[in-house]
Amino acid sequence: MEYKLLTTLLKNSGKVLTHRYLLREVWGPQDSQENHYLRVFVANLRRKLEDDPAQPRFILTEQGIGYRLIG
Repeated sequence: MEYKLLTTLLKNSGKVLTHRYLLREVWGPQDSQENHYLRVFVANLRRKLEDDPAQPRFILTEQGIGYRLIG
């Protein structure tokens, strides 16, 4: 799932992707309300990609909306 999340973010680099969109694309329509999945996987990606995961430069949170990958 982590790889699928990253490729979805990469395909849409620079765009704000909503929580719901990411959940549908990565986990499927049955899990489109499970925001905790998304938080856990984004945190894992940040630990792997960011110099300082607490101050992300690549995977940004758009408060109340979703995430944006900055390329």
